[in-house]
Amino acid sequence: MEQIPILEMRDIVKTFNGVQVLKKVNFEVRKGEVHALMGENGAGKSTLIKILTGIYPKDNGEIYINGERKEINSRSDAAKCGISVIYQELSLISTLTVAQNVMLGKEDSKVGFLKRRKMKEEVQKLIDLYGFHIDADAPVETLTIAQRQTVEILKALSEESQVIIMDEPTASLSARESESLFEIIQQLREKGVSIIYISHRLEEVYRLSDRLTVLRDGTKEAVLTKEQINPTEVIRLMIGKELSEATASNQLCHSKQETVLKVKELTRKGVFQNVSFELHRGEILGFGGLMGAGRTEVMRCIFGADTYDSGEIYFKGKKVLGKVSDMIGLGFGLVPEDRRNQGFIPLLAIEKNVALTNYDSLAQKGFVKGRDEKQLGIQMVESLDIRPGNPQIPVGNLSGGNQQKAVLGKWLSRDLKVLIVDEPTAGIDIGAKDEVYKLLDNLAKQGTSVIVVSSDLQELLRVSHRILVMRKGTIFKEFASGRITQEDILMAASGIEEGGK
Repeated sequence: MEQIPILEMRDIVKTFNGVQVLKKVNFEVRKGEVHALMGENGAGKSTLIKILTGIYPKDNGEIYINGERKEINSRSDAAKCGISVIYQELSLISTLTVAQNVMLGKEDSKVGFLKRRKMKEEVQKLIDLYGFHIDADAPVETLTIAQRQTVEILKALSEESQVIIMDEPTASLSARESESLFEIIQQLREKGVSIIYISHRLEEVYRLSDRLTVLRDGTKEAVLTKEQINPTEVIRLMIGKELSEATASNQLCHSKQETVLKVKELTRKGVFQNVSFELHRGEILGFGGLMGAGRTEVMRCIFGADTYDSGEIYFKGKKVLGKVSDMIGLGFGLVPEDRRNQGFIPLLAIEKNVALTNYDSLAQKGFVKGRDEKQLGIQMVESLDIRPGNPQIPVGNLSGGNQQKAVLGKWLSRDLKVLIVDEPTAGIDIGAKDEVYKLLDNLAKQGTSVIVVSSDLQELLRVSHRILVMRKGTIFKEFASGRITQEDILMAASGIEEGGK
């Protein structure tokens, strides 16, 4: 592997509102390497990448591509330098085909007519070259999340990118889909493409990375080689302290508290069937299972966001119809899996997002007092430690962990009885995860019942008092006593162990 960096960022400085978020950061990537970038929320990862891709201007420092100094002030500048980025939220047009998405903005035309066949052939050559399992004519809306991610990679390759930035690429992927992505990354590496891999999943970083750069509080804390990547050491470097013992797994047990929520034989044809369970006061009930098992769909039906075909839902012994407005009125809250599209409005300030579910209490005679709205925003920012601590900042400008806190803030300002949290820490760094876990623990201790849906097995073990594992649309197994391992959950999710309770 060449030792001369294909990309080098030297002494990068960036300040927002008088706060220095990058303090002379140095970062380099070699040709054909996978270089991971890790750090807590607010460590400066996103800002560094946005400077590299021309979204933010740097205040000071230099950027070199193949040893040549470059000024990157726009996305087009970055593309000309061979730099592409694949964000966690994919940017595809679902009604267009794979080929049309890949060639969008690069269309080949003659006398005003698109050369569709030629463009398709170009895309097919790329697909064949890298051995991607995808059809150039397939509409994007028919593809899985993993296949859509492949289309994003094709877009980058069509621009002859030398450096591809992948931001939390496996956050929405199943284990099998993640394996396919890892194979693609290996193919890209072998062909000399460099990958900047941003992830909070240490097992992936260890498996894929040639090197790892750790940022903390806007500075480069360390650069580790593959042999030096040790989970305990990486965590220490990222947060500067050991995580509390509270991150250990719970001793599972049956709750003796009253039943708050009872779901009986809930069915949505073709999605899930005969789902029955109970949730007790002050209990954290975990839902495990592979992607597509039906966990999210069950939760959306309980909350009233989707309809179901048969079954019954009872809250404190009374049957409910499952309309969103009714469920909110009863004290239910939902933190959705797709927080960017369903959990908050990116352009609205923190205070406005927090107020969205609280206008029934904020409004008097049809009018909302701005002072009360602001006060609620300040209260949530302070109590949840949302950073930066300014309720006027648009939620879309926050890091993933702080966005999730803002989504939680909408519900925590109400008299919650049941909180459903779907993938609570997807795309969130380790330190912020610990904060979310403590928040859920405190809610349960105060008597709120919590349902946590998570693909992170360690997370399920950490937060849950009891765990239900779904498989192919049904509850396959319940874990309700003693200590269990990630392997126990994974085996149940894969149908290896005998089902039952």
